[in-house]
Amino acid sequence: MNISRFFIDRPIFAAVLSIVTLILGGIAYQTLSVAQYPEVVPPTIVVQASYPGAPPEVIADTVATPIEQEVNGVEDMLYMSSQSTTDGQMTLTITFRLGTDLDKAQVLTQNRVAIAEPRLPEEVRRIGVTTLKSSPDLLMVVHLLSPTHRYDQLYIGNFALIRVRDALRRIQGVGDVNLFGLREYSMRVWLDPGRLASRSIATSDVVEALREQNIQVASGAVGQPPLPGGHAFQLPVTTLGRLREPEEFENVIVKTGADGRITRVRDVARIELAARDYSVNSYLDNQPAVAMAVAQRPGSNALATADAVERTMEELSRSFPDGITYKIVYNPTVFVRESINEVIHTLFEAVGLVVIVVLVFLQTWRASLIPLLAIPVSLVGTFAAMKAFGFSLNMLSLFGLVLAIGIVVDDAIVVVENVERHIAAGLGPREAAHRAMDEVTGAVIAIAFGLSAVFVPTAFLGGIAGQFYRQFALTIAVATILSAFNSLTLSPAMCALLLQPEGAEKDWFGRLWDRLFGRFFRAFNRVFERTSERYGGAVGRLVRRPALALTTYALLLGLIVVGFRTIPTGFIPAQDKGYLIVAIQLPDGASLERTDAVVRRAGEVILATPGVQFAVAFAGFSGATRANSANAGAIFVGPKPWEERRHGPTANELLATLQRRLSEIEEASIFVIPPPPVQGLGTSGGFKLLVQDRAGQGFRALQEATDAYVGAARGDPEVAGVFSTFRASAPQLYADIDRVKAEKLGVPLANVFDTLQVYLGSVYVNDFNRFGRTFQVRAQAEGAYRAEPEDVLRIKTRNNAEGMVPLGSVVNLQWRSGSDRIVRYNMFPAAEVNGDAAP
Repeated sequence: MNISRFFIDRPIFAAVLSIVTLILGGIAYQTLSVAQYPEVVPPTIVVQASYPGAPPEVIADTVATPIEQEVNGVEDMLYMSSQSTTDGQMTLTITFRLGTDLDKAQVLTQNRVAIAEPRLPEEVRRIGVTTLKSSPDLLMVVHLLSPTHRYDQLYIGNFALIRVRDALRRIQGVGDVNLFGLREYSMRVWLDPGRLASRSIATSDVVEALREQNIQVASGAVGQPPLPGGHAFQLPVTTLGRLREPEEFENVIVKTGADGRITRVRDVARIELAARDYSVNSYLDNQPAVAMAVAQRPGSNALATADAVERTMEELSRSFPDGITYKIVYNPTVFVRESINEVIHTLFEAVGLVVIVVLVFLQTWRASLIPLLAIPVSLVGTFAAMKAFGFSLNMLSLFGLVLAIGIVVDDAIVVVENVERHIAAGLGPREAAHRAMDEVTGAVIAIAFGLSAVFVPTAFLGGIAGQFYRQFALTIAVATILSAFNSLTLSPAMCALLLQPEGAEKDWFGRLWDRLFGRFFRAFNRVFERTSERYGGAVGRLVRRPALALTTYALLLGLIVVGFRTIPTGFIPAQDKGYLIVAIQLPDGASLERTDAVVRRAGEVILATPGVQFAVAFAGFSGATRANSANAGAIFVGPKPWEERRHGPTANELLATLQRRLSEIEEASIFVIPPPPVQGLGTSGGFKLLVQDRAGQGFRALQEATDAYVGAARGDPEVAGVFSTFRASAPQLYADIDRVKAEKLGVPLANVFDTLQVYLGSVYVNDFNRFGRTFQVRAQAEGAYRAEPEDVLRIKTRNNAEGMVPLGSVVNLQWRSGSDRIVRYNMFPAAEVNGDAAP
């Protein structure tokens, strides 16, 4: 039996099915995540380690290499890349196949990192190695600042860490909150080498004293059972174990002399609650500020999460101290919201056009209502399938719905027209519906599966392209299938109920309809009939001249081929993302102070440029590599809102203007680059490739090969803006230790190494508690004793005879060159090359 006969005779059941479809789709719509694009970025796990004071080559050899050897080949891994920088940080990013369970990948990676940990330096193990899930979706950036300059960057950053970040992390949909410009509290022990030398105290003595006397003590309780009877109290015993205040650290005893003289930490060092790290200066519009980058949890609703973050910040700000405020200057969800709203606007426009076309051609409200009801049933029902497939509301899935609007009414129109044909032949509406569905059921099913066969294969594409178009294709296919189901159930049932027999008297609404639109419909029919006659005549003449038809067809094919060869190709169209990136690079060896001055000057130029709303600047952070570097800076430029610059400069025009103005700053190389089209796919727009040293020829050979490649690429007219951030010529000081002389002077090499590490690099001692959190205790020489290369030679270390020997007696400083950032890709040293397609 034809399935449609069942529903024609049971119209209420057909209506209930459509209502259930609408309800399920409506519920699913409320729970669908919202994003600009589908999840196309391969999932990543980030392994981070810190080796303070170590140069990049040492970090790469002693930290990155052992970890990479164990992590390499972890299940579902695509590739991995590590970078070791001058600030003592190692970051290893492992990229996995699309669809990989990130929780499982984190556990597998962590297990392999644990295998490598025993081979890492002791200092690295003490600080710890972290394995984290990385979220590529930047939701927004919240800045804390003090407009009145009442609070400095140290206080603002720790206020954000203690009072704000944890609250934001608890918001549903937030994946993580990273602080940029944070100077986390640390109990800094600033050592005075002269005072230490005068008392024959080595750096290791101070470190060990702090470790012995700053410990957490479990001192037990008095009166704890089992005890003899008659005890009325049970009291815990507390003592001063872990220290809290600078004064308590100052009183730590370092040494007791033979005469009973006690040397305390305050006698050889200055103690203060200061910053653990001073490598990055952060600004908002050239005012000191701390940036909190809020990352979106995969699968969450970006717009709802952004709204929740804004509400939370508004609530938290009520308890901020006077002089601290917040600003949300970068909010990409505004772009997402605008994009989604534009697509939804287009969706309603498409619905309106389809309604007009259906009304104009069917010309009766009864016949028009039947296919028009197919639109909400098919589209809203598609939301339920999107939820089941794990899709999101994004530009591609919504574009699929826009395209599907014109498709979903086709089947219903076929049904209505065939039923009306049988009614015109004298059958009643119910019998006409039965007869029509006997004829077109197969055609409706064939149309649905034929259209689905066009789109469904796209769902099996692999890689990022497959992820992009899968939701687009399956959304259309599902809407088409639902449209066919609706045309086999609800449409014939409504035809039997709504359509009138031939010659039946029109009801009052039908008569009103004719009075309102009858004249227009009659005029339209006359024009349409004349157009149809002319079209039929033209087709007839063309059929009688096959040579002309085939020649025209061949010309069209030729134009298509020419178009494919001449029209520029690309992965994703360049878009105005609402910000630009300014990468600042000073000469190798430039200090953070010099970099800071250039960054602030560049910020002034940017803020004075018409069309710019804000500038978020970082001195000591590279905009090209996203790594800390003393001679690099980054400024994220925000143009004015789209509605304010509809007739102003576009993003590309603003980019060109900024590049021209910033090129006048001669102290640094400055590039203005667009952001990546999709967050997580690179650090900027354009392309990035790597030159690898697989033969182990060294960094100088890698530099030569990279320079040759960049030079050749710059001569290619099809590419533009090609540059590399790799440098193997950064000036370095090499401490050449005369081991024979050290042995003669009785200076253990361990003492030399400890002295260099503590004085110049800083050493992690242990922890202390303040403000409900745990912070680090770090020891390092006062800045005045490590400002110049000659200061290193004047520092003294202890020999076996308890005497103090200047390092200059056993160490010779030599100028050398090396890399200030070492990148390894799949376990081989590599140099990054960035560029873009020519306009």
